[in-house]
Amino acid sequence: MPEICRFYGIIIFINYNDHDPPHFHARYEDQEVSIEIKSGIVKGQMSKRALRMLFEWSEIHQEELTENWGRARERKPLQKVPPLP
Repeated sequence: MPEICRFYGIIIFINYNDHDPPHFHARYEDQEVSIEIKSGIVKGQMSKRALRMLFEWSEIHQEELTENWGRARERKPLQKVPPLP
């Protein structure tokens, strides 16, 4: 699991050679979601509080997420993304 960020118990990762559209995955306790980078469409279930934090974080880091998606597709090492303060 190529982790790019971790905050408040939420682990965020992007898988190598994953399917389009560009997205990232997040785990919190026993919950897991995937979130499309551009549209914010969520697949899976997670608490509202955790999802709010993920949306806030992803809006701040759109550029880094898009860059990491491209790096993953090219099988290059992923860059860490700063957590929420």
